Amino acid sequence: MLDAALAIGGLGLLAGLGLSVASKLFYVYVDPKILEVEEALPGANCGGCGSAGCSSAAVAMVSGTLAPNACVGGGPNVAKAVAAILGLEVSAKEPEIAVPGCKYGLDRADLRFKYSGVTDCRAAILMGGGAKECTIGCLGLGTCARECPFGAITMSESGLPVVNLDLCTGCGTCERVCPKHIIKLSSGSRRLKHLYQTDECTAPCQRTCPAEIRIPDYIQAIAQGDYRKAVEIIKYNNPFPLVCGRICPHPCEYQCRRGLADQPISINHLKRFAAEYEMNSGERIVPAGLPSTDKRVAVIGGGAEGLSAAYFLTRLGHSATVYEAQPQLGGLLRTVIADYRLPMDVLDWEIEGILQSGVTAKTGVKMGRDFDLPDLLREGYDTVVLAAGGWDSLMLREKTHLEEIVPGNMLLMPLTMALAAGSLDIPTGSKVAIVGDSRASLNMAVMLAQDGKNQITMICRKTEEELASLGFDLAGATSAGVRFEFAGVPTGLIGEGDALTGLEIMRIRPADEGTSPDTRPRLKARSERVIETNRIITAIARYPELIFVRTDAPEKADGETEEKPSDRPIKWRTIDAYKTASPQGQIGMFDTGATVSDYKSLVEAIGAGRKLARSVDRYLKGLPVEWPELAIKPSSCLQNIQQLQDVLPAPRKRLPDLGAEEDGFSFTHEDLKLTQEMAKEEAKLCLNCGLICYERSRDENEMEAA
Repeated sequence: MLDAALAIGGLGLLAGLGLSVASKLFYVYVDPKILEVEEALPGANCGGCGSAGCSSAAVAMVSGTLAPNACVGGGPNVAKAVAAILGLEVSAKEPEIAVPGCKYGLDRADLRFKYSGVTDCRAAILMGGGAKECTIGCLGLGTCARECPFGAITMSESGLPVVNLDLCTGCGTCERVCPKHIIKLSSGSRRLKHLYQTDECTAPCQRTCPAEIRIPDYIQAIAQGDYRKAVEIIKYNNPFPLVCGRICPHPCEYQCRRGLADQPISINHLKRFAAEYEMNSGERIVPAGLPSTDKRVAVIGGGAEGLSAAYFLTRLGHSATVYEAQPQLGGLLRTVIADYRLPMDVLDWEIEGILQSGVTAKTGVKMGRDFDLPDLLREGYDTVVLAAGGWDSLMLREKTHLEEIVPGNMLLMPLTMALAAGSLDIPTGSKVAIVGDSRASLNMAVMLAQDGKNQITMICRKTEEELASLGFDLAGATSAGVRFEFAGVPTGLIGEGDALTGLEIMRIRPADEGTSPDTRPRLKARSERVIETNRIITAIARYPELIFVRTDAPEKADGETEEKPSDRPIKWRTIDAYKTASPQGQIGMFDTGATVSDYKSLVEAIGAGRKLARSVDRYLKGLPVEWPELAIKPSSCLQNIQQLQDVLPAPRKRLPDLGAEEDGFSFTHEDLKLTQEMAKEEAKLCLNCGLICYERSRDENEMEAA
């Protein structure tokens, strides 16, 4: 017995000595800060920060390869605690939440087959993409709910995920495990700048709307009698709901799926009804904005597009100031549209709402007369946006007077008139670039080159062979001294002070053989170069949208944060507004036949203003200013249906008939609107469409009885 005890005790002693020696030999040092950081982290191991769990995240944070605010599950409190441990300062991070993107569950969607396999969406998608006819529809098996480490997602009775915003931390686990990608992380700024994508559940009406209003959502709110919510939804994407309700050409109604059964619903009149509810209530509904970014933006032009751009920039947290040459804001909305169509008190109400959102405005000041681009940049504006609006150069009252709104830039038609009147002369020694490949552009190039006093370069979108085949006398122009840059488009302006110094161009290549006839040229990859020039003449009707940024850092005194006065000219350049190389031919700054913005109607100007704001916001946040790869374009091919089933015909509500004796210019447009009862009945006709799903009117028993 004693021998056994001694033997066991001896073995234990030897083992202890061995472990002690091993602990010294194989000791791995652990930074105490790592342990502290790991203790501060929530321990969910969600992977939202990109690391394999909280332990790995703690190591990365201490080593400096991961920001202290990278833990999306912990929120700002955890970020502050980690930053305190590491002795760092942490900036606020915009919170993100998970947003599901499917409207119809398995019980109401069209199915190709019944799935009875493994209860996991990642397994179900292996069966030909899942049971739904819709190629992007939720499979409804709850993988996202089971994988959520914070229990923020539950599955509804219809089989769709429901996110509890109080529990969602934006860790991104659901987004990573969803094989259909119908649930995505989003933030306030992302939602405000979002452009509809081809892989999203969108109704035909809403993706046709240039302002991208969530049309089915606000119509459902009207049907439920929640008019305030309807206004909030509309104003999220449209600062002019009441004006639009009167003058919008409503392209959305032409795509309304209800028209396959009987008639499209009165989408635009419903928008007007909701907007008039706000105006008549006397309670202004101002959408909430994001926290201040301390960035300043000057917007030149107080028309629909400029006001819209300022409205969205302000809601994105930037300080936007509108500069308008006329005594009052509104642009063409105030000066062109008849009062019976658009009463001025209605326009004033809308503009007041934009100003109450935080936009500031200065009227009666004109760029090129009262101030210029360097003045604004010197004042501390981070960007300057030119949104001149829909004014055509042929509408200028003083056609022989030419002002350079943009340094070194002139429009062909006013220039031609000014030269003919003898009120302008191109200074000797100028380096002139003429953008355009029309005969008028070629004639101007030859006229300016004949005296040999200036260097003339013509930037042509077409190739030399294409222009020659059209009968252009290129040889004669060349002998006159004109230089040519074929198959090129301008992509940027470069300047110093109030002078233009260069034009950035990019080569393009013709469309691939076998493509559709409407396919336009596309940009070649990375083929930019800068042409030295101090004057540009463009063969378009008006100035396109331009975004100017400063390229030289403001001078500062040593140890001071305020700018030191300097007489040195400010260097600047332009960045992309919002168009991109696409099958629509939206290439370069001066797209032939279509300028950068859409100014044919108010709703298109609003959409253009929002896209301008998107580009400015991305630039100010250090993000690439580029077009989303999956953004819906007119050429996009989306899944759709051509007929409806189980939909009860119900014609749209007729507006009051004024009668033949009424003079078209005598009524006030007040009679042509829906009453509250008519609006609710009309709204209930909405099919609340998804990509291909829609609301059925009757069940099978009712159909058989009918």
